[in-house]
Amino acid sequence: MAPTSERRVTAAAQGDVVVFLIGMRINRWRAVRHWLPALAAMPRMLKELSRNGDSGLLGLRRLGGGPREFGVAQYWESREKLLAYASDRSGQHRPAWVAFNRRARSSKGGVGVWHETYVVPAGSYESIYVDMPPAGLGAAWGLEPVGRRGERAAERLASGAA
Repeated sequence: MAPTSERRVTAAAQGDVVVFLIGMRINRWRAVRHWLPALAAMPRMLKELSRNGDSGLLGLRRLGGGPREFGVAQYWESREKLLAYASDRSGQHRPAWVAFNRRARSSKGGVGVWHETYVVPAGSYESIYVDMPPAGLGAAWGLEPVGRRGERAAERLASGAA
């Protein structure tokens, strides 16, 4: 277990922040041949991204959602690197996406997938972590003392430095 911070800290992010949320939902448990490959593809993609220091993936956090929903919040260096990974024919994502679409046509809704991408401009995000191990944006970008960006959320947002 990661050690907790005994002080108030904030994410050391600079500039725009790219947040990519992705997940799946098992709609019919018996449609195993449709949802199991989708479920198994995500760990392979995350492993590939983590091994490649130039991929642009800065950090991730698994999202809960109950026994039939699985998701991941990802923090990216830039939208360009996220889109480059998504379209890379030699990486894990593109073949997994093609295979999922092929299976989805015959699954009649057995499994659902979703994703959301947010490009958050500098000055439009803020964070605070108290007595927490690094998490979320702070785990992706690193941490710094809150005072460097303002003691209150309103100050951190108004500073434009996020």
